[in-house]
Amino acid sequence: MEDLFDGSRQDSLRLQMLGWGDKLSAVFNAAIELGLFTKVSEGAHTIPEIAQALDITRLNAKRLADTCTAMDLLRRQGDIFTNAPDVERYLVEGRRNYQGPWFQWWRKKDHPGWNNLAEHLRRKETPRVIGDAYASHTVEDARDFHEGMFAIGMGAAHLFHRTVDVSRRNLILDLGGGSGHYCIVAAQKYPNTQGIVFDLPPVVEVTREYVAQCGQSDRVTAHAGDFTKDPFPQGADVVFLNGNGTIYGAETLQSIVKKAYKAMAPDGEMHIIFEMMDEDMTGPVNAALFGLYEAMMGSQGQPHSVAEVKSYMEGAGFVDVGIHNFIDKYIRRVTGYKRPD
Repeated sequence: MEDLFDGSRQDSLRLQMLGWGDKLSAVFNAAIELGLFTKVSEGAHTIPEIAQALDITRLNAKRLADTCTAMDLLRRQGDIFTNAPDVERYLVEGRRNYQGPWFQWWRKKDHPGWNNLAEHLRRKETPRVIGDAYASHTVEDARDFHEGMFAIGMGAAHLFHRTVDVSRRNLILDLGGGSGHYCIVAAQKYPNTQGIVFDLPPVVEVTREYVAQCGQSDRVTAHAGDFTKDPFPQGADVVFLNGNGTIYGAETLQSIVKKAYKAMAPDGEMHIIFEMMDEDMTGPVNAALFGLYEAMMGSQGQPHSVAEVKSYMEGAGFVDVGIHNFIDKYIRRVTGYKRPD
C-alpha cells in the first residue's frame, strides 16, 4: 500500500485510505483479540481450520483472512495462509517477544480524545509541565501500561546493548525508565554494572516488580520523583532518556539534558532515544503523532527534530554528539559525552 501515501496521486484514493485508518486498526486489533496469528502459527492454515480454531463461521474467517492478507499481515499461497515475518515474530502469543498486549492497550486504553482531536486543538489554556499532566496516574495505571510495554521495552534494550558497548561503565541512570528494561538488560549482560530507574512515584512501584521478576533487585534500584523538578542521583557514567522525549517542550527537554550533564561522572555518556523528526521536520509521521498526542494531555510536549536534540546536548556541554538511526528512521538515538575533568 506504500504507493498510496506518497502524495503523487491524481485521484482521492490516498485521502480515502487515510480516512479509513481507523478501520485498518480495527481489523488489526480484532485479529489479535481473536488469536488469529497465534492459531495460524500453530497450524490453522486454511479457512476451515481458521474458522474452527477461532470459533467463528467460515464466512467470517474468509472475510478476516482475506482482509489481513490484503494488509500484508497474512501471506497466501493457494488456499494456505501463513503469517508475515514480523507478525510471526511479534504477534504469536506465548513467545518471549509477544507484543499483543501493547496493541490491545492502545485500542482499549488510549486517550479517547483522538475522536475529538479538533476540540483539543482549539484549547488555549497554558500547557502543563509533564509531572502535572500525569499527576493523576495511579500504580494500577502504570501497571496496566507496562504490561503491554514491557516486551517492547526489553526488545529495545537488547537492541541497544547489542549496538553500544557499555561494559566498562559502572552506574546507569535511566530517566523515565518505566519497567526498567535498559537497566535490567545491562545488569544481565555486564556483571559490574548497576542501574537506577528515575520515574514518577506510581511508576517506580511497577519498576520494582519487573526488576524483581527478572532477578535483578540487588543491582537495579528505583528512585521516585519528577526529574523535571527534583535533583538527580549523582555519579552515573551512563544516562538514558528513552522513549519519552515528545512529552516535553523544548525548554524542559533542554533543562533535563543540562541537569544530566551536571549530575553525571566525568567522561560519561548520555543516550537520548525516542521518535524524532527529520532535520527538515517533514517526517516521519510517528514522531509527529506522538507530539500531537500531548495536545490531549494538555502538556507542553511537542515533536523534536534530530538537529534540535543534538543542539540540546551540545548546549549542555556534551561533545562528539552523534545522530544514529535506532530502529530505521522511526526511532533515533542521539549520543554525547561529558568532557573529562
